[in-house]
Amino acid sequence: MLSIPGLTLDDAILGVLSLIDLSLAANLLMIVIFSGYENFVSRMDIDDHRDRPSWQGDVDFTELKLKLVASIVAISGIHLLKVFMDIAKYTSAQIGWMVTIHLVFEISGVLLAAMDWIANYGKTLKVRKG
Repeated sequence: MLSIPGLTLDDAILGVLSLIDLSLAANLLMIVIFSGYENFVSRMDIDDHRDRPSWQGDVDFTELKLKLVASIVAISGIHLLKVFMDIAKYTSAQIGWMVTIHLVFEISGVLLAAMDWIANYGKTLKVRKG
């Protein structure tokens, strides 16, 4: 807190990006905790029970996968942005690997979403035929 007045613009931006990165990681942890509770603990029909929070919804495995992948891609993107803000510290090979890993996360997310869409589309076709 005492060093805030002496921060450069780049240092301030890197600090903000670090805070965003931490909040995304905390969000990822909360997604896992609440969806784990929804999927494994709260299997009883207690919708009208006074101990059940009103904001708590149903999170299935498909939604969990997509939320986790989206959070991982966001965290990777923030980390990559921090690298680009201080690009002099890294070699071109290191930056290349970081970009490649980020792209793998993005492509994995798109493929998971496509697989889920195809699976749901197949289910709707079966319902229409039956």
